[in-house]
Amino acid sequence: MKFHPDIKVYGDITFRGDCPSETVEAVTFFAKIRREYPETYGKVITHIRNEGVRSYQQTAKQKAEGMTKGAPDILIPGNPAFCCELKRQDHTKSKWQEGQQEYLLTAQELGAFACVALGYKAAYDAFICYIKNNTC
Repeated sequence: MKFHPDIKVYGDITFRGDCPSETVEAVTFFAKIRREYPETYGKVITHIRNEGVRSYQQTAKQKAEGMTKGAPDILIPGNPAFCCELKRQDHTKSKWQEGQQEYLLTAQELGAFACVALGYKAAYDAFICYIKNNTC
């Protein structure tokens, strides 16, 4: 997996080996945020489901309803917004979906905190940097 040079990556890009699935990493991350920040970030953090196989008609309907290609796994509305694409700790076991890097780059150009995280620990590191106003 190649990373765009303008998108910050959190985590060890040299790590190779056994690691949890992206779904397990996401569940762990969301649970941690909701447990530690139940009255703030935990209330608004979200995951937009863009993955999965759809028919042409389903895709057209969902796009008309507002689905955006490439939306990242972790979104926190705010000023700035937090946009984080979560990949497996061993990123060679992950792949980019169409539009993901473009979404992150555009969000970043619009002022969002946009990044890629390799595993939930890296996503949490990115989140801490975000709440510290990008001072990491």
